[in-house]
Amino acid sequence: MDRWVSSSDLYPETLLADFGPIAPTRSQGLVDVLDRILDKGLVIAGDIKVNLANVELLTIQVRLLVCSIDKAEQIGLNWWKYDRALSGGDESQRLAAENQELRDRVRLMEEKLERIAGGPGGTPAQAG
Repeated sequence: MDRWVSSSDLYPETLLADFGPIAPTRSQGLVDVLDRILDKGLVIAGDIKVNLANVELLTIQVRLLVCSIDKAEQIGLNWWKYDRALSGGDESQRLAAENQELRDRVRLMEEKLERIAGGPGGTPAQAG
């Protein structure tokens, strides 16, 4: 009786390849976990209260949201756009205006010096 020889007879690992990895799968890596947290978001909330003889001395409320900027904008959080320390929008406009003012002042001073000196490369003007 003749029998056909298949590739799985010669290479049994190719037969097992269809069933997935033989070794136990590794748990998700840190990158995968961070990617999921940033994509979905993570909220941590807690309160710390310090009481002495039933008198509340101190209350600390902790609210922490960890997510991507895209996700934060999706849920309506965009405070960093309007914070001067983070956005730099107002500060950069102020600096640009101040820079232009200083350029104008330097130009005026150069013009006055040219008039006093009698023009570029000329002799100084005679005083009265």
